[in-house]
Amino acid sequence: MIGIFLDIESNGLDIQKHRAIEIALKFIDLSSKKEIDSYESIIYQPPEVWELSDPNSLKVNGFTYEKIAHGPTEEQVTKEILNLFKMHQIHRNCAVYICQNPSFDRSFFAQLVTPKLQEEKLWPYHWLDLASMFWALQLKAHQLKEEAPPWEIGISKNKIAHFLGLGEEKMPHKAMQGVEHLVECYLQLNTCHQP
Repeated sequence: MIGIFLDIESNGLDIQKHRAIEIALKFIDLSSKKEIDSYESIIYQPPEVWELSDPNSLKVNGFTYEKIAHGPTEEQVTKEILNLFKMHQIHRNCAVYICQNPSFDRSFFAQLVTPKLQEEKLWPYHWLDLASMFWALQLKAHQLKEEAPPWEIGISKNKIAHFLGLGEEKMPHKAMQGVEHLVECYLQLNTCHQP
């Protein structure tokens, strides 16, 4: 099984008016824990889209218009993603997405590859999140060993990382940096909760 660890940065949180401005992903073999491939790209957006940016989102990811002005278009990024998935024969029986916030990432990913096209290609439709994995494992550990319940620890990626003895994701957030931190948390979570 392949884990598609994915992160997207956008110019805001409103899927109706904001757009993806950076995407990164890593294909990880979940059995061997080895990286198969990776991809990252900034994404050009026209000035009229950039004008709708949420300043708070830009403060988190540090993007300026100059950083995206010469990036590839959404159409170019879409083509590269399609080629990557085709090259690795990604389909729903062999892969799942793993994200920090799948409701956010899935919505903005759909701007690049429509749900209709994803369905036509039989891409994975399971979007898993680190917080739910942590919640389930920590709740079991709490019941068996009287460890702290997950709600006392917190379920943000940085709180999970801290609990696992890892550092926080650096600021400003960048997509590949987010993916690498997510992979690190996932691997450590699996190590810590081995029976």
